[in-house]
Amino acid sequence: MLWRRLEALVSLSFFSVGLALNNGVGVTPAMGYNPYNAFLCSTTEAQYHTAAQTLVSLGLPALGYHYFNLDCAWQSTARDSAGRITWNNTTLPAGVPALATFVHNLGLKFGVYSDGGVFACDFVGGTAHYVGSLGHETSDAATFASWGADYLKYDNCYAVNSTDFVDFNPPIAIEPHYTAMSNALAATGRPILFSACEWGVQDPARWPASAVANSWRISNDIGPPASWDNLFRIINQVVPITQFAGPGGFNDLDMLEVGNSGLTADEQQTHFAFWAAVKSPLIISTDLTAISSQALAVLKNTRIIALNQDSLGKSISFKRRYTNDHDVWSGPLADGSTVAVIINWQTASRSLTFNLADVGFSSATATDLITGASLGKITTSFTTTVPAHGSMVLKLAGGVAVASPTFTFYAATSGTLVGGAAPRVVNSSVTVVGFIGNGGTLTLSGVDGGTSGGTKLVSFDYINGDVTFTNTACSNCRNTMVSVNGGTAVQVQMPLSAQTWDILFSGYLVSLSGFKAGKTNTITLSNPTAFAPDFYRVGVAV
Repeated sequence: MLWRRLEALVSLSFFSVGLALNNGVGVTPAMGYNPYNAFLCSTTEAQYHTAAQTLVSLGLPALGYHYFNLDCAWQSTARDSAGRITWNNTTLPAGVPALATFVHNLGLKFGVYSDGGVFACDFVGGTAHYVGSLGHETSDAATFASWGADYLKYDNCYAVNSTDFVDFNPPIAIEPHYTAMSNALAATGRPILFSACEWGVQDPARWPASAVANSWRISNDIGPPASWDNLFRIINQVVPITQFAGPGGFNDLDMLEVGNSGLTADEQQTHFAFWAAVKSPLIISTDLTAISSQALAVLKNTRIIALNQDSLGKSISFKRRYTNDHDVWSGPLADGSTVAVIINWQTASRSLTFNLADVGFSSATATDLITGASLGKITTSFTTTVPAHGSMVLKLAGGVAVASPTFTFYAATSGTLVGGAAPRVVNSSVTVVGFIGNGGTLTLSGVDGGTSGGTKLVSFDYINGDVTFTNTACSNCRNTMVSVNGGTAVQVQMPLSAQTWDILFSGYLVSLSGFKAGKTNTITLSNPTAFAPDFYRVGVAV
């Protein structure tokens, strides 16, 4: 039904989401609270008490926000005389066990924080040297269980050695650090949800982390400060790994910035809805004593929460990007319906049209999950006003499938290469063309424009492993300029295919005009200022 998919090349192994960690918790994404985005590593015992009480008084646990979690700086800088991890008496004078009891008495679940390194993360450049759990996994897991922990967020600072604070390209494998703690938690006999916070280093979704943790961070921090650029970077990074989410194990796009400065109200709505539909944990991280009624309404939207907690546990996946205009994502729900999320990339409120064919339908009965409004049966397309960086979130029932297009494909290696563009062997059966851009071009000739030419749907199969953990001009994406028959080049913005250069994204769709009838057309790929992805083939709809 759908027109594109992610697939591994022949030399690579598929990982099954059936390997999900079976520890009795985390069957649906975790929901709760963590203070980090509001208070960094400076949360006091009194603030923890107030936040927990406010979470309850605002009615959030009744909606599913059950976990109340510690973050950095609760630890001491030294272990006790028996070698056990312990708390900072200044930050938590009554101690962690007392805080756990306080939280449990409110009807909440209690989460602790540690690190799979020599020292834990901090917000003072790595100088705090809070105790980490590397080499102490069994002891620390037992201690956390004895305190009544229900959740462990496990960070990744000082993972290499005692001097390497934050390393996004470590010279060692990080997975064993998380496996060791996962095994140690299991050995305690207490159900403890395991949140692997290793920032997407070494592509944890493909370990697969689902065998080790209930969720795994897929990117660098969302903030603070919050920004739309952070969301764009993270959204691009999750594109190639949505298929790895399933009951018991989920891609973690980081904690929520809803309620914090840096995002408009409409951006916060888009942020929350996308996180929910992609099945990321929903961890509130703002000062709840100062939250606006508008932000609280976003967090309390039961229709959006239901997307996140849907028992099928399937993430939405990337369907189509209209460069600098809008994205289309969709995914299945347990009741047989489909959710579609359409993101307005433009910085102005405008009329936006969603084409149902982008999610494989010709018609469906639609409900607006942001407002709850019934939209009735929509056919072919749906147009509405969408705010700047706002979104549509539509539940589509009774969808009528549209026929999938067929393509005539042209291998990139059959084209004319100019400048630095050159073939690259991926494996024994696959060769791509790389170094397109910065003077390198690829031109395909003899392309069939059919009997009438005009506008054609064009499909690109490419590899883009240019992962970044910071915001750039095209964070976790690469631009390609595409020209048909020498006409004005169209910018095509292509997100990651993986965090390595050996996994293919198949079926990135673009509508291009300027085709002539017959087999006399050319398609030229270039980028005057940067590199484009490596291309395997280009297809033109028959």
